[in-house]
Amino acid sequence: MWNCLIVLVERAMFVLYGSRFAFRVNMAAPLVPLQRFCKLASLHVCGRRRLWSSSVATPPSLYKRLLLALTQRFYDVEILLNWRSQLKSQALQKKNASLTPLEHEHLNTVSHTDRASLGYYHYTQEHYGDNVASAYFILNMHGSFRYAGQSEWFRSDSSGKFSWDFVNQKDSLLEEVDLGHTVINQMGLGNLVGNPLRTLSLRGCHEVDDWALARLHVFQDTLEELDISCCPHITIGGLAALRNLKGLHRLNVSSLPRLGSPGLVIIMLEEMLPLCQVTAKGYDLSLTQLGGN
Repeated sequence: MWNCLIVLVERAMFVLYGSRFAFRVNMAAPLVPLQRFCKLASLHVCGRRRLWSSSVATPPSLYKRLLLALTQRFYDVEILLNWRSQLKSQALQKKNASLTPLEHEHLNTVSHTDRASLGYYHYTQEHYGDNVASAYFILNMHGSFRYAGQSEWFRSDSSGKFSWDFVNQKDSLLEEVDLGHTVINQMGLGNLVGNPLRTLSLRGCHEVDDWALARLHVFQDTLEELDISCCPHITIGGLAALRNLKGLHRLNVSSLPRLGSPGLVIIMLEEMLPLCQVTAKGYDLSLTQLGGN
């Protein structure tokens, strides 16, 4: 709804004031620069009003008047978009919330109201232990996992529902985890600490960034396969943090849009992890791209 409203505002600016006043609203960034634009736009609105009132020409059409009304409500739209961004950020943090060992040690001192704000993950952690809590976190993220020594995979269906049989396996440890295309971030990875993960897939996770990769060092003794392909916020700085994963056998870094000079980066990864098979698809690896003749 808000995206459509912003498009209409953009079109209003273009129709009423010309292409030099067209703009784009970044939903994730602050809208402070737009305040200067609104002041400028208001001056042109007043000027156009005088022309319409003093001219004998045909008044503007209903379409133009509608677009003009939308521009006059721009500040209201800006406030609503800021609220929407803040609520989305809070929901993301709550979904990925995790406790540090010190916080978990003092969990009994937390009031019932504050515990409720921590989410169901911490309730599961308190009553069933860390292993079950990690399993619940993965399923709640619409991911899947397999316990060590078992062939069965636990996963949620398309509606987010899943079987609670994993609650009966308090002593089982996670070995393979697939969190591809979920909203897990650097904070959420803390909910997997303590499990001897052998394979981990973070394919297509829009919240996984360089800070998240830096936290993977806690799995350096067990992790053998890692898939971080199609993650839009990973850069070469995050890939450099993978040097601690000396036991890594397979690494997928395909289609990382923010990766500059991918050919050189792949060479760096192969030298940094000599025992690892690096998969990198979706790049131009020609000699020209590498800077050769």
